[in-house]
Amino acid sequence: MTNDRSTSEAQPRALVIGGSMAGLFAALLLRREGWSVDIYERIGAELAGRGAGIVTHRELFDVLGRTGIDTEAAAVGVAVPGRRVLDRSGRIEGELGLRQVLTSWGHLYGLLRAAFPTENYHHGRNLVAVTEVGDRVTARFSDGSEASGDLLIGADGIFSSVRSQLAAEVRPGYAGYIAWRGLVDERELSPRTRAELCDWFGFSLPPGEQMLGYPVAGVNEEMGVGERRYNFVWYRPADADLGLADLLTDIDGVRHELSIPPTRIRPEVIASMRRDAERLLAPQFAEVVRLTRQPFIQAILDLETPRMALGPRTVILGDAAFVARPHVGMGVTKAAGDAAALVDALRDHPGNLSAALAKFESVRLPFGSAVVRRARDLGAYMQAQIATAEERRMAERHRSPEAVMAETAVTTGIAA
Repeated sequence: MTNDRSTSEAQPRALVIGGSMAGLFAALLLRREGWSVDIYERIGAELAGRGAGIVTHRELFDVLGRTGIDTEAAAVGVAVPGRRVLDRSGRIEGELGLRQVLTSWGHLYGLLRAAFPTENYHHGRNLVAVTEVGDRVTARFSDGSEASGDLLIGADGIFSSVRSQLAAEVRPGYAGYIAWRGLVDERELSPRTRAELCDWFGFSLPPGEQMLGYPVAGVNEEMGVGERRYNFVWYRPADADLGLADLLTDIDGVRHELSIPPTRIRPEVIASMRRDAERLLAPQFAEVVRLTRQPFIQAILDLETPRMALGPRTVILGDAAFVARPHVGMGVTKAAGDAAALVDALRDHPGNLSAALAKFESVRLPFGSAVVRRARDLGAYMQAQIATAEERRMAERHRSPEAVMAETAVTTGIAA
């Protein structure tokens, strides 16, 4: 048994780098196990989502319950009875009963953030170095401050500073297509669109592309009919050299690498996207796009790490370790599962941090790889639009309305 400080009578301390979903899940679960936990977030103010919708799964509710959040008392999201595909004319082309709860990034973040003590959540801490010496791990920040603890958790997302320090060779890769995303207030939509779209997980399937959408909580977290918002995600091919470069060149001509602030998107790019929506999408979805005030662009990326334990006292989880394309709808659920698995491993191996981290990695590394692999399969059709005719043909197996409704954002098909 190793002589870890976490086995002494003193309360063990964890440093969580990154204050979004993964960091909050890990911090809340560790606190319930008796750990002292501080979160260090690089953003200097409270985090705000860009209107991203989130698909929930049973595991997410299970982990939320373990954090102490009463999911019965706190409405997590909006339930839909199933899915439907609309054809180009707006006619219902297919329907599938599949009850699911949909929520927004802002709403779920608010539930987690309210459960964590403000005095232990530190804004404006940009990590610049991680060092491990003996039984301590130390984080150094750009403002000159430092923090030390028994365990450091990198939960700082796809461009993780922790990962760049200790596994610099692991980098995200562009998948060959982007997603336009946005939200519109339900009350602004026409009666027909509200009736045929707003109570469903809906799809529109123009050639070589995919549009989907679903209802989420409204501006003031209202979930009643008429007070909600409708969240859309529109996948479109964009080659890296020309299409993506143009989309990510801002109003001042500055080229951004993999993301662009929504307010910096050139008006002509948004106008062109809206024209394409009128030309390609079911009228109900075209209306959603037309009425969305501030759409934004998400470059679709893959990230897969060969290691999650990056040192004897340092571990990464959530999007810092694996990023799967959104077709599986597993990002937040995967982060919650990572956090729960880490806490379980620490509990099962008291006094042996190295064994705990090894156990955690052995469980979550194959799962993360399986999620990424499944997401690549589901996204093959979009990616194949800039590939060969044979690759496009092979990708067709996930393209039919029936397959899209049955396979998108469900946990089936994910095998570690």
